[in-house]
Amino acid sequence: MTIDPRSHTPVYVQVADLLRRQIESGELAPGVSLPSEARLTQEYGIGREAVRMAISILRSEGLVSTVRGHGTRVRRAPHRQRVELPAGASVIARMPTGQERNELQLDEGVPVLEIRHGKGRVEVEPGDQVELIRPTER
Repeated sequence: MTIDPRSHTPVYVQVADLLRRQIESGELAPGVSLPSEARLTQEYGIGREAVRMAISILRSEGLVSTVRGHGTRVRRAPHRQRVELPAGASVIARMPTGQERNELQLDEGVPVLEIRHGKGRVEVEPGDQVELIRPTER
């Protein structure tokens, strides 16, 4: 796919769409580094800021993670832990605080699930690593 600068779709969205398709198809496999910003700007004839915005979109979708000095890599699909919701519990999905992001070692763009138990206890779980299930009828 080529980038069309005359399109109504911004070029950074076009680049994000292109890279997303490559990730979803397996062309860019988990753990593989994305091409550098410089290479993407040359390859698609766009500015560095457009490349940064495209990568930011993919990061917010949880598809890639960036480590300063090491580049951007395709994220591996996380193993999901099953968490059974106790009777009377409620769940809120939200973005983590900076402290929660550090404690849970979350990539940018990954939400947390705040599980509120009936007795006021609150549990915070990484949104990309948990599968919530309801108690089975007995």
